[in-house]
Amino acid sequence: MPERFQVVLIVVLLSYIALRVVLLTRQARCVAAHRGAVPAAFSGHIPLAAHQRAADYTRAKILLEYAALAVETSYFLALTWGGGLQALHDFWSAHTTHPLVYGVSLIASVAVLSSLLDIPLNLYRQFRLEVRFGFNRMTPGLFFSDLLKQILLFVLLGLPFLAAALWLMRVMGEYWWFHVWLAWMAFNLLMFFVYPLWVSPLFNKFTPLPDGEVKARAEALLRRENFGKREFFVMDGSRRSSHGNAYFTGFGKAQRIVFFDTLLTRLTPPQIEAVLAHELGHFRHRHLIRRIALIFIVSLGFLALLGQLLFAPWFFQGLGVDAAQSGNAALALVLFSLVVPLFAILFNPAFHHFSRRDEFQADAYAARASSADNLIAALIRLYEDNAATLTPDPLYSCFYDSHPPAMTRIARLMTLAADNPAPAAA
Repeated sequence: MPERFQVVLIVVLLSYIALRVVLLTRQARCVAAHRGAVPAAFSGHIPLAAHQRAADYTRAKILLEYAALAVETSYFLALTWGGGLQALHDFWSAHTTHPLVYGVSLIASVAVLSSLLDIPLNLYRQFRLEVRFGFNRMTPGLFFSDLLKQILLFVLLGLPFLAAALWLMRVMGEYWWFHVWLAWMAFNLLMFFVYPLWVSPLFNKFTPLPDGEVKARAEALLRRENFGKREFFVMDGSRRSSHGNAYFTGFGKAQRIVFFDTLLTRLTPPQIEAVLAHELGHFRHRHLIRRIALIFIVSLGFLALLGQLLFAPWFFQGLGVDAAQSGNAALALVLFSLVVPLFAILFNPAFHHFSRRDEFQADAYAARASSADNLIAALIRLYEDNAATLTPDPLYSCFYDSHPPAMTRIARLMTLAADNPAPAAA
């Protein structure tokens, strides 16, 4: 059984690598093939130089993805069949007899190794690639300050939850996975309240949206759509990047609407109102709640599967760990986290299909509540400023893009613009 599982896993790993390479190569070729001319739908709105910059930016990111895939594959091989995870087990078993200390230490070690491998790629991405295309605003000091804060948050929040999960796996019997799932849900719901109030401010400064046309339009939009009073904040996204965005965050009294400062400087007040209407559309259609519910359902399925694998010697041995460790919760969690992405990529098209459907719904809501024309103008400006490619490969987009392709999205909005004239306030 271990040998058959190992053969299956090798085939799956090679298929995963091949699929990633094919998708990246298709994307690079598609973008390069359309680099010479702006698509007709954007002609007159986006200059050829900006379109070519977006193509070059996309291809540069693809090259970095090839490198990331190589690192990811090497890491997988080193930990499993290379004996790395077995060596970590042997080390921590020799240095502690307490099962929770052992489990937390083992998983933390794997997390540290993964983070160390990510640092060079992230440094290159931030200080070479983003600098080359004019997006980086971050200093090395801020980069490492953010990294230190992330480590502290992992220690303060992640490790206690991890210890609780390992304890539940030990004491809750056959159906431990259901109790871990309940704890996982509670932790995530708690973080939806905690994150906007205490975690986000550790990384960014949030100031109330100042009085003016943008705030007046935002408040008028909320009144028209019966949303009640919401707090508006401006986030200093320009400290790290020139990319712009806006988003809803939190639940209940912790709920707030956040605008990147870069967004406010690039779009006109009517365009900002249209972007806000799009975000309100997500809220009105309960997209976030549905996505959270889907994540919880999927996580329950994964934990139930792990419950079947925890005491399967072939699962451990097939991944390069001594079969005698069957039942070792910490090792099972690490091995499962390594294997799941190899299979989960096949579900990407389905997840992104529903995500793109949500985006279309939010666009339709914005067209009715605000102005399709202003949303079109805002999106075109954001596509240009963020160097987003207008010509993605369809298959690549199916696997990786949570938002509809630019041309498809603009075409739908143009139809909505004819059917939904802007209200007088816009």
